[in-house]
Amino acid sequence: MKLFIFAILASLSFSSTAQIKSAKLQASGLTCSMCSNSIHKALETLPFVDKIVANIKESTFNITFKEGQNIDIDAIKNKVDDAGFSVANLALVVDLDKKELKNDTHISINGLTFHILKTSEKVGNANEVITISDKGFVPTKVFKKNKALIKMDCYETGVAASCCTKDGIAAGTRIYHITI
Repeated sequence: MKLFIFAILASLSFSSTAQIKSAKLQASGLTCSMCSNSIHKALETLPFVDKIVANIKESTFNITFKEGQNIDIDAIKNKVDDAGFSVANLALVVDLDKKELKNDTHISINGLTFHILKTSEKVGNANEVITISDKGFVPTKVFKKNKALIKMDCYETGVAASCCTKDGIAAGTRIYHITI
């Protein structure tokens, strides 16, 4: 019984510490500082964004999130799309300190569900970088290449399929596929 209670407390302490700290977004289609400014202004309207630092030469945006806020990854992508551009890469810095990370498993961070792809078994750290691999977060060519290799329904749709529900995730839950 004591072991069972310890396991529950350990899982609760992890869920309170697992959080998304920041992101590095690379946009495609930018040709000038006005383009960069358009994305910057769009991202500033997100309630969970604290600070944005743009790098015009690399077409990147370093985004810091407000502590304790729920992060909406799709809202970030949608703001870039609405500004007339697309996401070429989205890497998140997350706190996964001492969390076991294994290929083809799921983790929850800030209430979001992530499906780990193409990683060797390891223990996470406090500033782990994860990269979103889903459609709309990578160039179309990369997504098609990954889709041919991955062959999971959830990768194509972005929602939990049989490969995810076997782990107790509700069908239809938004799933983000990541590499670490």
